[in-house]
Amino acid sequence: MKFDFIPDDVSKFDNVYDVLKERGFIEQSTDEEKVRELLQNEKVKFYIGFDPTADCLHVGHFMQVIIMMYMQKFGHTPVVLIGGGTGMVGDPSGRTDMRQIMTVETIEHNCNQFKKLFDKFLDFDEEWEYVGNEGVYVPGHENKKPEPGKAVAVNNARWLRPLNYIDFVREIGSAFNVNTMLRAECFKQRMEREGGLTFFELNYMLMQSYDFMVMARDFDVKIQFGGNDQWSNIIGGVELTRKKTGKEVYGMTFSLLTNSEGKKMGKTAKGALWLSPEKTSPYEFFQYWRNVGDADVNKCLRMLTFLPMDEVNRLSSLEGAEINKAKEILAYEVTKLVHGEEEARKALDGARAAFAGGGDKANIPTVKMDKSVFESEGIGVVALIKELGLVPSNREGMMTIEQGGLSINGKKVTDKKVNVTLDMFEDGKLLIQKGKKKFQMIEL
Repeated sequence: MKFDFIPDDVSKFDNVYDVLKERGFIEQSTDEEKVRELLQNEKVKFYIGFDPTADCLHVGHFMQVIIMMYMQKFGHTPVVLIGGGTGMVGDPSGRTDMRQIMTVETIEHNCNQFKKLFDKFLDFDEEWEYVGNEGVYVPGHENKKPEPGKAVAVNNARWLRPLNYIDFVREIGSAFNVNTMLRAECFKQRMEREGGLTFFELNYMLMQSYDFMVMARDFDVKIQFGGNDQWSNIIGGVELTRKKTGKEVYGMTFSLLTNSEGKKMGKTAKGALWLSPEKTSPYEFFQYWRNVGDADVNKCLRMLTFLPMDEVNRLSSLEGAEINKAKEILAYEVTKLVHGEEEARKALDGARAAFAGGGDKANIPTVKMDKSVFESEGIGVVALIKELGLVPSNREGMMTIEQGGLSINGKKVTDKKVNVTLDMFEDGKLLIQKGKKKFQMIEL
């Protein structure tokens, strides 16, 4: 498998720090000058942590994956930390409620699914392994140096699950000031709400900080990257590592993927925008990016594609109807990266068929439904579009019809109480359109 996603002409810079800065990723560094110098003069191991809260990565994770791809392109060693240990507690950062506690079996399953997705984007040294660490006082080690230019994966369950709690709070807990912790942004939201923050969750910062210390001590990881919401946790790890090992390590955070209104991108009526075709079809994935707001085109092209910046700026400066060409390129490029060129072409063809009557209608997302649903009196149109995930609720379905935003086989639906019946199908197919941009084919 070739890992040549990023073209050599992606940037005029030869330091990955400058490339990430140019693309608008970097928000904060613990020491900007030293981090830039380190990335210029050395090939370093750096890590990003991923807690297995689901069995699939979503587009919010994908930003971090892209950053790792850039780092690998420029010769650094990505350490993918999968949180089989921290996932047993759950990160309270940015949460208004406590995360659902998962069983060890679920966590392990999710960890394995994560690794399969990372394999699509990063070139791993599969023989590398973290060995040992049977307790807080017992250092572990790597079984070998990673192959130059290859990534490695490690599960923090290896060092967190065997811990003796009293040893951990004596050695690690004593390095943390609770007053300082409670001022951290990652806890503030929970502290101000009814129910507050549990002592269980307060441990998360200690565990994540300990992760950094273990990896710095045992196999020389020098930088931790994360989303901007991880700043407090990263600083905790930098300080703990310095106190306990004397090593100088660094942290850097990146912008979260938000739209021009400051809301997180990657949410759909059906929930998260997943990277697995089983959870979000390539067509739905394509359509999401095809439909982003005009003001978000530049950010998405910069952060989610590997087009050179000159091309990014040219496309995002298009105006009026022309900006739709930029959105089509954005959707195609991101879909190609996640699902491959063939699926991206199919999605592009399906979108053109739905929008302009050209292309191949076979590529419009299709769901098979039982004929019996539409026999006799059929099914209410609002219930149907809700079931298809075109609207999140009956209320929104009714509003869509009231505003003239729903069509069946090209004819506008004006009656909220109309039933969809067999006689509406043409050659066993029914095309439903919501607004200008959402299409769903039903096939019997």
